[in-house]
Amino acid sequence: MTSGLGAFLRHRGRAVLFASVAALALAGCNGSSGPGPNARSMKRLSPETVALIQSKGMSQDSPLVVRIFKEESELEVWKQKSDGEYALLKTYPICRWSGELGPKVKEGDRQAPEGFYTITPGQMNPNSNYYLAFNMGFPNAYDRAWGRTGANLMVHGDCSSSGCYAMTDEQIQEIFALGRDSFMGGQRSFQVQAYPFRMTPKNMARHRDNPNMPFWRMIKEGYDTFEITKLPPKVDVCNKRYVFNATPADPTQRFEPSAACPPYSVPPDLEQQIAEKRAADDRAMAMIAPLTPVEPVKTGKDGGMNEVFLAKLRNPSAAAPGSLPPVVKPPGLDYGVATNAPADIPLPGVTPPGESGPSAAASVALATADVPVPMARPADAPVGTPSETQLFARGLPATPTTQVAAVAPEGDNSSLLSTVARLLGRSDSAEPTVQGSPAVNAANAASSGFSLGRLFGQEEAPPALTPAQATLPAEVPAAPVRPASATETLSAEVAPPAQ
Repeated sequence: MTSGLGAFLRHRGRAVLFASVAALALAGCNGSSGPGPNARSMKRLSPETVALIQSKGMSQDSPLVVRIFKEESELEVWKQKSDGEYALLKTYPICRWSGELGPKVKEGDRQAPEGFYTITPGQMNPNSNYYLAFNMGFPNAYDRAWGRTGANLMVHGDCSSSGCYAMTDEQIQEIFALGRDSFMGGQRSFQVQAYPFRMTPKNMARHRDNPNMPFWRMIKEGYDTFEITKLPPKVDVCNKRYVFNATPADPTQRFEPSAACPPYSVPPDLEQQIAEKRAADDRAMAMIAPLTPVEPVKTGKDGGMNEVFLAKLRNPSAAAPGSLPPVVKPPGLDYGVATNAPADIPLPGVTPPGESGPSAAASVALATADVPVPMARPADAPVGTPSETQLFARGLPATPTTQVAAVAPEGDNSSLLSTVARLLGRSDSAEPTVQGSPAVNAANAASSGFSLGRLFGQEEAPPALTPAQATLPAEVPAAPVRPASATETLSAEVAPPAQ
């Protein structure tokens, strides 16, 4: 009886997913006759990107993971290879992010989120006034456990931010397509890991006096997990802390964000590797710190912009992986500058008056590799910089109710998936799968609500207040560990959203 129920739930979960993607494909076909949100969201990847995917041993619709680094103003897309591990596909320079280094605390603080977030199909927005977008799902279970507030924090196009990560229209076009194709391949959700900077010993030493350091040392365990395994960590929250790759000793117990952590176990092999890496990084920090000036803790610093876009503002004829709107407000300025004429803006590496220590931009790398330079701004891009974005007005909750889970291996639905692929104008190819529990798959499909109405029509309103400092959590006592195999289910618990 149990196996029969599992088969029913697995079939039902697949049917919901395929029906949702098929509906989106049909919407894209209906809207492809001219410029519009459907045409944007269904645009194919460029031949150059497809060739790059194939050259790295990936498939076009294999699962992906996104990593964001504020200080470097970079967004990475990693995709799964045929051996199950993930490899870096591309690094995209971020055109604009707002706030400061540190997690988002409350509505209106202009902070872009930091932490671990899960993106489901219902969070993909093809109807954004910022060209295309996906909702990061803030607040997640950890954020809610600390009473943090805010909603509609996005990764979107254009080059303007109020708590979001703005990528330019051309870059979000490709990132959106990569996410869409991963859902077509069977990935039910993909993970976004948002960090203040690349968590190297040097950067940790530079920011050693920052009040957010306990939080950063906690999320570094997830960072280290991915660095070691090249697999996205399984993320849970208990006792108001992130816990990585943990399994309750009692399978009937769950991790509750605000409750004490139940007894749990972690695979010992990665636990040892994480402990060794932590000890090595701490030794390196101790050696580097006396020779490294402390980075000043900035307040009221309005985010960042990758150097490649700062260079384009200074010289509009310079190449950049994305076009800029007519007016952009760079970090450090209280006014916008025209993007069609050279702008006198602060130079990275120059310490502002009254501050000490190196500029943050002086210690980060440029992000220009493997990013195609477009010839022109998309013809269907909104004119000017809109003040808000249409998102999720028809009932999608501000936070997702599921976390990472994956579909079972392909079975009877292969012909349906091929049909959906043809509707999208994509050639049939082998569909990679990631295994997961049928019950979990079905529950995730049902709770995430893959209805087409959730993909259109809500606005993201930019907040406009000043930053507030968070109460910092204690550090996580248990080290994360490597999953038993490359195809082990990647899942994480999230408490229901507040009513």
